[in-house]
Amino acid sequence: MTKSEVISWYRIQEMFRFQSFHMYGVIGVAVIAGAVVQQLFKSGYINGYQGLKVSPKDKPKTYRASLLGGTFFGLGWALTGACPGPLYILLGHGYWSILIVIASALIGTLLYGVLRAKLPH
Repeated sequence: MTKSEVISWYRIQEMFRFQSFHMYGVIGVAVIAGAVVQQLFKSGYINGYQGLKVSPKDKPKTYRASLLGGTFFGLGWALTGACPGPLYILLGHGYWSILIVIASALIGTLLYGVLRAKLPH
């Protein structure tokens, strides 16, 4: 993640300002790779741990929940300049202030667990 510069606040800022294709390219490759692997699992071409068949269940589409969750995720990403994936890499690079973001993410996860029954799914 360091070599691809996805932990760079400047790269993230460029993405949100539509000034560079770099981050969209990285995210696009990850989405395509994830879709291919998902299809390989669904087709039974590859199996999960210990050879067990993985069969993802189709979930009902809940666009309201996706919009709400995506909005919070995007706002957090834009405000902190870091997506949840690279948080620990930033900490490993010695950016100690990222501990505030990690703590906030953990509190948000806990809050979601508490409020889960009342949220749209």
